[in-house]
Amino acid sequence: MILKKDTSIYYELAGPPDYPVLVFSHALGTNLALWDRQVEVLQRSFRILRYDSRGHGQSSANHGPYTISMLASDVVALLDELGVARAHFCGVSMGGLVGQYLAVYYPERTGKLVLSNTAAKIGTHAKYDRRIQEVANAGMPAVVDEVLEGWFTNRFRGMHPSTVAFLAEALRQTSPEGYIGCCQAIRDADLREDVERIKAPTLIIAGTEDQATTLAAAQFLNRKIQGSRLLVLESAHLCCTEAAAEFTEHLDRFLTT
Repeated sequence: MILKKDTSIYYELAGPPDYPVLVFSHALGTNLALWDRQVEVLQRSFRILRYDSRGHGQSSANHGPYTISMLASDVVALLDELGVARAHFCGVSMGGLVGQYLAVYYPERTGKLVLSNTAAKIGTHAKYDRRIQEVANAGMPAVVDEVLEGWFTNRFRGMHPSTVAFLAEALRQTSPEGYIGCCQAIRDADLREDVERIKAPTLIIAGTEDQATTLAAAQFLNRKIQGSRLLVLESAHLCCTEAAAEFTEHLDRFLTT
């Protein structure tokens, strides 16, 4: 746990101290456990740094609104605390927005960059205003069904009910105030005019059935980020879970070559 002036950020660090550091940043409504499937493979080559985003998991859920700048500064503070000058970064959805911001505004801290199921602008103000109001009125249960439908295909939900149930419980346990704060950060973030400044080697991962951050949004990033690669997997919004083996294989190959 690191303490900042206004919050505390929970993290887990695993791997030999002389290995390059790889930071994992999770999606809205999840926590660092989202990356369990990747850690076993990637820790063979990297020192893995996972953290609970502000308002999620065991990190503080202080009063919002939050911003993408604030969420990115939490990562920089974490790297500073651990004495890490530069790290690879893999983020999904909200975590991908954080990764874009870091690569634009903190390029000296960013090694290779993986942007999964994300966009330079995610969703609409109306969508996030509605979700904020639903959670404010009725708590996290009000959005669970809608979120799960977006996270996974019907096929995956039918074949892997225990995995879906595990992540559904993480969503239910997310602090309403923290969830609302991060919804505000996503709602207000628009990096469409900034991402062409990204110089880090970048892998963009999209899901064929992702309705939240579409293939078109991934193709936009691919066009704007010079030299970036685009990988499309058979999945909805959480490729790192639904297409875990293929996701991890491509992630490992990109980061180690």
